[in-house]
Amino acid sequence: MIDFRRPRPARAALVALLALFLAACAQPSAPSAPAGAPAAREHSDHPAAYGTGRPQKDPEGGTRGESRDEARGGARAKARGEAKAARAGLAPVWRHGARRGAAGKRVALTFDADMMADQHDRADAGERFDNPGLIAALRQLKVPATVFMTGTWAARYPGQARAIGRDPLFEVANHSYSHRAFATPCYGLPEVDPGTMRAEVERTFAELRRAGVPAPVPYFRFPGGCYDDAALRALAPTGVTAVQWDVPSGDAFATDPGAVAEEVLTRVRPGSVVVLHVTRSAAPVTEQAVREIVPELRRRGYGFAKVSELMAAR
Repeated sequence: MIDFRRPRPARAALVALLALFLAACAQPSAPSAPAGAPAAREHSDHPAAYGTGRPQKDPEGGTRGESRDEARGGARAKARGEAKAARAGLAPVWRHGARRGAAGKRVALTFDADMMADQHDRADAGERFDNPGLIAALRQLKVPATVFMTGTWAARYPGQARAIGRDPLFEVANHSYSHRAFATPCYGLPEVDPGTMRAEVERTFAELRRAGVPAPVPYFRFPGGCYDDAALRALAPTGVTAVQWDVPSGDAFATDPGAVAEEVLTRVRPGSVVVLHVTRSAAPVTEQAVREIVPELRRRGYGFAKVSELMAAR
């Protein structure tokens, strides 16, 4: 028992601890978000805001929009995330493969074929939203890849969509029909009507098949990488997995392929998912960057895989 009548070291220590406790209690707590405030999670996919800056830290840990479990990676974290999403009635979200294990040092190069429904006039005027040279380079380099197409892109370039979808080197996934935001704010993208989110996804799968893609994979990439629980809930009935990434390339509006390559090579890790673009007018140096990235990663002992292969690896 401490004798408070006489100054002793134990008494002084207790008084100091009490003072620290009272000071901590006096600190104002951080203001909470107002009810109904948007909770969109963004991940720099949209060319208007795409850059080479590091992703911001999320209050939950990991990179912005990434939970602690998903940031750690690995099959167990993925399984926990899928089970949690299923219990909550949400579409699961996947960002990268296992960092270690039998999969070895493999990465997935993914390419977004962006085009909005109101951009046909720009395409008619000569703007190119495709990039045949990039696809040819991937074939020449024998690099498997996953291409996320908007339905508008497939409708504009059905021959290319069909050729990519029927090439065993590639797989084709869903990037919405009109490249509108599924959660806001999202880099200025116009918002999808919440009541049509599911229809956007289903319409895109129908358009991909109409273009001649025989078996699009059940993966979806949010335009801008922006989503919230309401969007995941809307997509759950479609059976898709939302595929994000852990390596933004910074290829949109870049003019230096070496800078894009350096950004990827600096960030990449085993199991990484790299996001690039098949949109020549908005990402003009992607082909050259890929021609630098691929041989250097192979020199470092990396191999390449489609998202489905990386996702299945343990």
